[in-house]
Amino acid sequence: MLTNPLTKNIGAEDAAPDLEAYRNNDGYRGWLRALKMPPEDLIDLVQKAGLRGRGGAGFNTGLKWSFVPKDRQAHPIRYLVCNADEMEPGTFKDRLLMERDPHLLLEGMAIAAHAIGATSAYIFIRGEYHLATQRLETAIAELNDAGLLAPETTGADQTLRIYLHRSSGNYICGEETALLNALEGKRAIPRAKPPYPQVSGLWGRPTVVNNVETLCNLPHLLLHGADWYRKLGHGEDAGTKLFGASGKVNNPGLWELPMGTTVREIIEQHAGGLKAGLTLRGFLPGGGSTDFLGPEHLDLPMDYDAIGKAGSRLGTGTITVLDEATCPVGLVLNLTRFFARESCGWCTPCRDGLPWVVEILQRIESGAGEIDDLELLRQHTSRMGPGNTFCALAPGAAEPIQSALKLFEQDFIDHIRGGSCPFH
Repeated sequence: MLTNPLTKNIGAEDAAPDLEAYRNNDGYRGWLRALKMPPEDLIDLVQKAGLRGRGGAGFNTGLKWSFVPKDRQAHPIRYLVCNADEMEPGTFKDRLLMERDPHLLLEGMAIAAHAIGATSAYIFIRGEYHLATQRLETAIAELNDAGLLAPETTGADQTLRIYLHRSSGNYICGEETALLNALEGKRAIPRAKPPYPQVSGLWGRPTVVNNVETLCNLPHLLLHGADWYRKLGHGEDAGTKLFGASGKVNNPGLWELPMGTTVREIIEQHAGGLKAGLTLRGFLPGGGSTDFLGPEHLDLPMDYDAIGKAGSRLGTGTITVLDEATCPVGLVLNLTRFFARESCGWCTPCRDGLPWVVEILQRIESGAGEIDDLELLRQHTSRMGPGNTFCALAPGAAEPIQSALKLFEQDFIDHIRGGSCPFH
């Protein structure tokens, strides 16, 4: 039984299979099978398979598609957008998929476009991903030359056209409505919701935005079925996922593993544990915008609900490890500087709150902080919380700060009382 659908075409060499090699290994069979299904059945299949968005939110993919208006005569123009603007700190999983198996993404996009009735699809790719861009351009040209997206070859109702759009590089474009604004040539700021993009998205038309890894799950799900897909996971969540680990571990990287693999297995077995002489103090389970968890959470399964109940989020599933020789205040300061720089400036808690938090953290890290600064930080994280901002940037930026204040409060106090960083 196939257990690594996302990486089965990825070998040791830094190369991507061309169209012929991809097709010789079952490539585009899922797409051809999808074409034989009514879109409603396809949406139902993906919903029942339990595929949840791999960009961080974890929303059921089939359910998301189902919100697109069903009346195709009233809404003849629809769009599919692939969010490939991967900028979450510590995250590089989508890059691997695009560089090493670009046809897997294109096949997933073709399936998703058929489900929602889109005839135009866009890949919104991070501007710094030069190799991924080059390989996707080659793959799209191969696909068009072979006519695999045209009715004459496949029997599809309409031709699907896939376009590659290089992003100018803004973290805010991880928020789907800011991405749509950027794609329209406007300032990348979040839109008020509702209406949601499935009803009024790109140029006011029904639009679905899916993440790269989410779309890459579709070809084999179509080929092998929902039951097979659900059984790939260890627990409640279905399928496999690219999990990663970075920080002072012996073997940082990415591995395709079943949903529900434990944190301990990822860090100790696949990442080879911490470097000699170091011990684990905590970890960010899903990128820089998730809450810290502690060593007592090592045996948690990496699935959405289990990590959520522990007080954090699965996010992108790429773990950042914190050891006892690394300053947690400095780490949080570094992350907050990034988020402050990437704020789009649209709402006050994010635009003005994050630079203020950076100023406070810099003061504490340099030894010039005061005990009252800790309460100020707590107030800021509360004011940047969900419901107080237009999007999830500021609430996400607050997560490592608020959790560091709980788990590593003594480190903050030591900086203040000692008048310097004890790690330097």
